[in-house]
Amino acid sequence: MSKYTIGVDYGSLSGRAVLVDVATGEELASSVYEYPHAVMETQLPDGTKLGHDWALQHPQDYLDVLSHTIPAVLKEAGVSNEDVIGVGTDFTACTILPVKADGTPLCFLPEYKNRPHAYVKMWKHHAAQDKANMLNEIAEKRGETWLKNYGGKISSEWAIPKIWQILDEDEEIYNAMDRFIEAADWIIWQLCGKETRNSCTAGYKAMFNKRLGYPSDDFFKALDPRLEHVIDEKFSRDITPLGGCAGYVTEKAAALTGLKVGTAVAIGNVDAHVCVPAVGIDGPGKMLAIMGTSTCHMMMGTTETQVPGICGVVEDGILPGFFGYEAGQSCVGDHFAWFIDNCLPASYYEDAEKQGMNIHKYLRAKAEVKKPGESGLLALDWWNGNRSVLVDVDLTGMMLGMTLQTKPEDIYRALIEATAYGTRMIVENYRENGIPVEEFYASGGISQKDPMTMQIYADVLNMPIKIAGSLQGPALGSAIFASVAAGKEKGGYDNIFEAARALGKVKDTVYTPIPENVELYNKIFAEYRTLHDYFGRGANDVMKRLKALMKSL
Repeated sequence: MSKYTIGVDYGSLSGRAVLVDVATGEELASSVYEYPHAVMETQLPDGTKLGHDWALQHPQDYLDVLSHTIPAVLKEAGVSNEDVIGVGTDFTACTILPVKADGTPLCFLPEYKNRPHAYVKMWKHHAAQDKANMLNEIAEKRGETWLKNYGGKISSEWAIPKIWQILDEDEEIYNAMDRFIEAADWIIWQLCGKETRNSCTAGYKAMFNKRLGYPSDDFFKALDPRLEHVIDEKFSRDITPLGGCAGYVTEKAAALTGLKVGTAVAIGNVDAHVCVPAVGIDGPGKMLAIMGTSTCHMMMGTTETQVPGICGVVEDGILPGFFGYEAGQSCVGDHFAWFIDNCLPASYYEDAEKQGMNIHKYLRAKAEVKKPGESGLLALDWWNGNRSVLVDVDLTGMMLGMTLQTKPEDIYRALIEATAYGTRMIVENYRENGIPVEEFYASGGISQKDPMTMQIYADVLNMPIKIAGSLQGPALGSAIFASVAAGKEKGGYDNIFEAARALGKVKDTVYTPIPENVELYNKIFAEYRTLHDYFGRGANDVMKRLKALMKSL
């Protein structure tokens, strides 16, 4: 009798589940559930207004993903819950929320429903940038050596700036919370009934080090005396490595999901990191870009090298036995969607409808006939700040070279090219600091649906690009980790490397660089790099001055 696992991937706007045969890797069913509350950037459900750079979510949406998608995949595949040996999940990160000691989110309590700080702060919540700036300044002055493991800067997207913002702006919420926990760990708590903290989010998002632990209480006291014992009071020092079993599905979770009581639940994970075994990567020198609303760039190495501008290097942060490196771009798919939603004339929609094409395909068809450099445009891809290698959310986007002849498709292509240049900055930064990048893989919706973009990336990087074999890479990765949580005795695998080799996959499609395009893009990238350093490294802070002026009005 075949055995199966289910992987659940929590993205920025939806959650999706996939049911996988643990012997063959075949994906028998998948289901997607859109978050009813989506991303709350301007107001709470009751109309309470939010400030600049806020991005909140509602944890009820996460529970609804479980109650909708898991029964759906079981029904679609005709699989009994008796044959499902494990479930794994992954989340965007740092997506984090305040809860009571029993795991109840504060925003579920009537007295806190109109309090913004009671909700989930998702990864792209940037309203704690002032706290990140102060944290980095204090850490530098104190000579905190761990700071270099995070590229020299802690992002406002990470855990400590976010909890410090709560303390500074709504101390009542800070005092009311018993735990501040990643959604990646909270959803596991809901499935197996106990709190766990995974090594991935602890390492990359909360400054935990396998050998050294967290920064000292004295450091947190230097930030704010009220934060002196923040780790023991609001977090946890009990960190669980990836690949383990967090526990087993409870009766409550079984009623919610349709899973059998006692089904193994994998330790929580992050959407980007969990995707690595889904493409069969099992060693160093291979970069995986997970391309969605944002892009995360994952790599592994055999040494702990402190690389400027990365999101972090964490021992066992991706797969055991390796140092996991993370970098990223804050705005990729969001970038393209913004343009289509805000910048196209009505005639484009009318023409697309006449040709029976959706607007995305129509715009790509007009853009892909352009040659590199033909439009004379060059963009900076900072519409949502810069994650790597500048680590500065106060940077903003730019488009250079527009004339009265510029067409929407020219701008659209320039935005795509800008994200490819941003990825090349990350690749070159690694190489300049002694970390080889020898192969490039891509996963996520863009890699699966947009050949034009992937060819541009291959040409800009001058590297062949291999494409993930699954439409749901992170969900497949979570299902692979679930097979390890269940173990060989139950029909799964004894370790993640064995599982990755058996279940990970890539397509036959490989995007190969076109030499004449490579030559042109090398010239344009040199100009991109000049602008990147001029506006991003302090020579001209006009973007920050304009943003500060906007906030003051």
